[in-house]
Amino acid sequence: MGPSDGDLTKTREVFQELSKFKKDYIPEAKLSMGMSGDYKIAIEEGSDFVRIGSAIFGERN
Repeated sequence: MGPSDGDLTKTREVFQELSKFKKDYIPEAKLSMGMSGDYKIAIEEGSDFVRIGSAIFGERN
């Protein structure tokens, strides 16, 4: 899960840092980052898994 303030530039930076960490230290691991609002950025930055429940089922009440 990235920053929750809606700043997609900051979110991309965090995802890039996580992806680099994985590549440098645990390349065999799977990377789970990104949710309905930022999943495209997460995929672009190397996420193996994203959580898109709200995009499929709608917002929680």
